[in-house]
Amino acid sequence: MTESWAAFGADLHIEPLGGGLRSGLTNALREAVRTGRLAPGTRLPSSRTLARDLGIARNTVADAYADLVAEGWLTARQGSGTSVAQRADAAGPRTPRTPSRQMRRRPVHNLMPGSPDVSTFPRAEWLKASKRALAAAPDQAFGYDDPQGRVELRTVLADYLARARGVYADPGRIVICSGFVHGLALMGKVLRQRGARQAAVESSGLDIHRNLLTAAGLATPCLPVDELGARTGDLRGMRRVGAALLTPAHQFPTGVPLHPDRRAAAVDWARSSGGLILEDDYDGEFRYDRLPVGALQGLDPERVVYMGTASKSLAPALRLAWMVLPEGLVREVCDAKGGPEWMTGSLDQLTLAEFIASGAYDRHVRAMRLRYRRRRDQLVETLAERAPDFRVSGIAAGLHAVLELPPGAEHTVVQAATWQGLALERLSRFGHPDAEARRDGLVIGYGTPSDSGWSGALDALCRVLP
Repeated sequence: MTESWAAFGADLHIEPLGGGLRSGLTNALREAVRTGRLAPGTRLPSSRTLARDLGIARNTVADAYADLVAEGWLTARQGSGTSVAQRADAAGPRTPRTPSRQMRRRPVHNLMPGSPDVSTFPRAEWLKASKRALAAAPDQAFGYDDPQGRVELRTVLADYLARARGVYADPGRIVICSGFVHGLALMGKVLRQRGARQAAVESSGLDIHRNLLTAAGLATPCLPVDELGARTGDLRGMRRVGAALLTPAHQFPTGVPLHPDRRAAAVDWARSSGGLILEDDYDGEFRYDRLPVGALQGLDPERVVYMGTASKSLAPALRLAWMVLPEGLVREVCDAKGGPEWMTGSLDQLTLAEFIASGAYDRHVRAMRLRYRRRRDQLVETLAERAPDFRVSGIAAGLHAVLELPPGAEHTVVQAATWQGLALERLSRFGHPDAEARRDGLVIGYGTPSDSGWSGALDALCRVLP
C-alpha cells in the first residue's frame, strides 16, 4: 500500500488492512487506537482530507468513521470533528506508562556535583546578545561553515583566555567543539592516529573520560593524586604513555590545585618525551580563597592542549567548548572532527562571541563567583555547627566540596540520603580501578540547587550524616 499523510490538520499515517477499502480502513484505524498509536483525544483528519490523501471515495472514509463511532472507538461531534474516544482499555496490550521506581523517588534535593545553578542563566543578556549577533551575522553563517569554528568566537576567546586564564591563544589555534567530552573524544582519536598507546589519567576523576580514551584504543594508567595534586613526576617512569589528562587548576574531585613543582614536572616530561598534556581547565574561573591559578598551557603552548567549556560558567545545554591546540595539531583535529556538517551551531557561537565581547560574560562570572562563595561558606558553617566531626576539603575553588567520612560509612550515608530524597555522590565513585587507596567521603555539589532549595538541601544533608 502507498504510505499517506493528511495534507492539513492532524497528520495521520494509515495503511488499510485486509480486504475491501472500507473494512481495511476500519481495521487499520481500530488497530491504531487499540495499540495506543492514536491516543485518546487525538483529532483525526476530516473525511474529505483523508479520502483525498488515500485516493479513495469520501463516503468510504465517512462510513469507516461511522462504524468506529458506533463501536465506541471514536467520537464525533458537530463542529468538533472526529476524535479518538476516551477509553480505559484503549491502550490494549501496550505496556502501561507507569513511572519506574527510580522516577517515583525522584530526589527532592540535589547535591550531585558537576552542574551549575542553571536557574541563574542570564536569559535577558543572552537574548540581547543573540539579537545583536543575528542582526550582524554574515550570510555564510547560515550555511555550512568551517569545522574549526566561527572566527568571531575564536577571536574573542583568544583575547579572553589570554587575559583571564593566562593562555597563549591565537585564533588560528582554537577549535570549537560541542562540549568537553566531544573535544576529548577528538583528541583520543588523534592520539591513536599518531601512534599513541596510552594516556595517563589521574587516580581520581570521571570514568566517562577514561572510557572515551579507552574507546579510542588507548590504555589509561593512573597517576596517583595526593594533597599536592597528581604526581606528575611518575610520568617519567611510564614509558609507553603518550599523553596525560590533568586538571591542574582544580583537581576533580579532590579540589586541590597542582603544585608548581608538579606543573613544571609535567611540562618537562612532555618536552623530553614528545608527549602531550591534555589540560581540563575544570572550574578554573571559580576561585574564592586563593590567587588565580593560571592555565598550565601558558608554560608550553606546543606541548599542552588547553580545553575549556561554557558548561559550568553558563549552562551545559549550550554545548559549547573550545580547544587551544599546538599549531601542528589544528589540521589533524579538524580532520578528526569531520566536514562542515559536524560543526557546532554557528548562531550559538556568534551569540557567545557577542556575549563575551560585550562584557556580559565577565559580569556573569563575577556574579556567580560571589553566589557560589556564599553557598560554600554556608555549607562550611552549617557543617561546623551541626556536624563538627566531619572534615570538609577542596573548598578554595570550584562548585563542590569533599566531605570526609569514617571508613565504611559511605554506603550507609548515601543509602540513607536516597530514602530522604537527597541525591549525593560517593567519593569512591571517582576512583580509578587501579588506584591503590580510596577514601570514604561525599562529593557535595553546591552549585546545583536553586537559591530556594539550598537551605533545604543543607538540612537534608545534616540529617543523613552519622
